[in-house]
Amino acid sequence: MGKYQLDTKGKVAVTKYHEKNQPAKFDKKQQLEKIRAEYLKKKQHQTDK
Repeated sequence: MGKYQLDTKGKVAVTKYHEKNQPAKFDKKQQLEKIRAEYLKKKQHQTDK
């Protein structure tokens, strides 16, 4: 056994901590959709002038 053995409560706390502190995953589809929406808005604005 290791010196710092965790019980089930401790393991749950550690996993919750790590999930909370993970950087947000980069979602490529969501990013593309955002860029596309901005592009369409810009294009619409140019045609309105």
